[in-house]
Amino acid sequence: MKLNHLNLTVDDVTAAHQFLQTYFGLQDLGTNKNMGFLSDESGMVLSLTHMKLAKESEVRYPGSFHIGFIQPSEERVNEINQRLRADGFDVEAPHKAHGSWTFYFTAPGGFVIEVLC
Repeated sequence: MKLNHLNLTVDDVTAAHQFLQTYFGLQDLGTNKNMGFLSDESGMVLSLTHMKLAKESEVRYPGSFHIGFIQPSEERVNEINQRLRADGFDVEAPHKAHGSWTFYFTAPGGFVIEVLC
């Protein structure tokens, strides 16, 4: 069985959509102020729904909720981390955790991303 899609509730569809395209290479499947759709190279679709359309007053995820982007090497994790820092994002330095070289940060839109190998 293959995962087909995942929906994230976000506080800014446009910012989250552009961020995921720019830093993680997701491909644009269409967007407007209330919804956005992206796809990865395996065809999994990530949909973004504005919190007001989802009838939420704020973006709220459980403390351990996140989406992850697995990288082929520690060097690639470091490159992404350095690019995010250079572009002004507040990201922790990569470190060893749960058997991975990893870092977490809150992305535009209000959800947490893990980058790891």
